[in-house]
Amino acid sequence: MPKIVAERSDVIPSLAEVFREYGFEGASLSTITEKTGLGKGSLYHFFPGGKEEMAAAVLGEIDEWFATQVFEPLRSADDPRSAITSMCSSVAGYFRSGRRICLIGAFALDNVRNRFSDRVRGYFAEWRGALASALERAGCPERDALALAEETVVAVQGALVLARALDEPEVFERTLERIQSRLIAATGGDEQR
Repeated sequence: MPKIVAERSDVIPSLAEVFREYGFEGASLSTITEKTGLGKGSLYHFFPGGKEEMAAAVLGEIDEWFATQVFEPLRSADDPRSAITSMCSSVAGYFRSGRRICLIGAFALDNVRNRFSDRVRGYFAEWRGALASALERAGCPERDALALAEETVVAVQGALVLARALDEPEVFERTLERIQSRLIAATGGDEQR
């Protein structure tokens, strides 16, 4: 029996997990209805644009979470070192210490990349820019800050892939610890863990 959902936002987390598990192309409407517990009518009521609108809503929610939990604190915190440490903690929690893939990263690699290119590009550019901003405010030279921010995003994404490929979430955890140490050291601070 299909479940009843009162709000569109209530179904987005379930949709995100479907896209994480099956990818955009692999997430058929029948798979989506089975995994979310919603009938086709309910899905089309909330998402008249179909699967593409569902994916856009999921990406929008991910963008919003990262904007409020990671990007904005990095850009505006009075203590940028604390914001950097908080970023590492938030990222570990969000990605369940390497047990959850980055859906935006998966879409970047998938053949649907062009459909969502602005969202994908914006997410990674925003993360790199926000982290570089925090590093600069903490005393890291501009050129070094941008390079280190880019390396950090690359390391997080690579660690997620490797942790999943090896089925060893500890790879992600160790990588995040090294990243945090390196970021704090680059700002002239001591490791805070």
